[in-house]
Amino acid sequence: MKQLILLALLSVSLLSCKDTRPKDGKFHIITTTSMITDLVENIGGDKVEVQGLMGAGVDPHLYKASEGDVSKLSNANMILYSGLHLEGKLVEVFEKMKRQNINTVAISDALDKKDLIGSTLFESNYDPHIWFDVKNWELITVFVEKQLSEALPEHKEYFKANAVTYLEKLKVLKEEIEAEIATLPEDKRRLVTAHDAFNYFGKAYKFDVVGLQGLSTATEAGVQDVQKTAAYIIDHKVKAVFIESSVPRRTVEALKAAVNSKKHEVVIGGTLFSDALGNPGTPEGTYIGMFKFNVHTIVSALK
Repeated sequence: MKQLILLALLSVSLLSCKDTRPKDGKFHIITTTSMITDLVENIGGDKVEVQGLMGAGVDPHLYKASEGDVSKLSNANMILYSGLHLEGKLVEVFEKMKRQNINTVAISDALDKKDLIGSTLFESNYDPHIWFDVKNWELITVFVEKQLSEALPEHKEYFKANAVTYLEKLKVLKEEIEAEIATLPEDKRRLVTAHDAFNYFGKAYKFDVVGLQGLSTATEAGVQDVQKTAAYIIDHKVKAVFIESSVPRRTVEALKAAVNSKKHEVVIGGTLFSDALGNPGTPEGTYIGMFKFNVHTIVSALK
């Protein structure tokens, strides 16, 4: 019933969206995940007003639109979302927005399908955690700059200059994290986490990645998942496993207990940011700061 009420409200909101868009002269962009919000703020600067739906610690796999979200989306000049069914419960809402001629863009469209990691277990058939390869984020930066420039051509040079500056920062980020990862022997690069969010990271930086849950947190880990992952940890003498800021820690705690019960000591190496950034105003509240934090946490715990 609640879902039907929400859809009804959505329909009413969409019917009136052309009359209710903000008349304050600002270009309003609604983003979904905090990673996208941070990126658009870096490129758009003071020429756009950016509002993110999902804050720190919010799981996009499980996120459902509230009545307030529907109003924000229907009044936006542009909507930027990740795509590849990361925001699986918002797909219908995005389609309705597109039909109402609201510029609704998936940033994953920046990437060639051949560069995506396939998965028969996820609805889109691709792993949606594309931000964990900095090279992908560089391509997405260029893509977002193009989207903003097409929407606001009078600020094209401004957006381009901001994108160039941000791309330089991403280049420095790559150099820093590659240098830190290089201090960890390849035979110790085994990353066990709460859910399967780090495959792009693993591919880019030569880590063997194991997620206790699948690609989506909508599927919970069962006893067999815990036992299988515990066996992997013991067989490969993994020293640490990691919880995630947007996923409940109970399954990783159960995994640790299962491993320790078999006389193999494993510790929780720390909390990683996976599907959301850290709190605003902290280094981890930015994409670059999040990536540095994750790499330092992983390398320090596995050494």
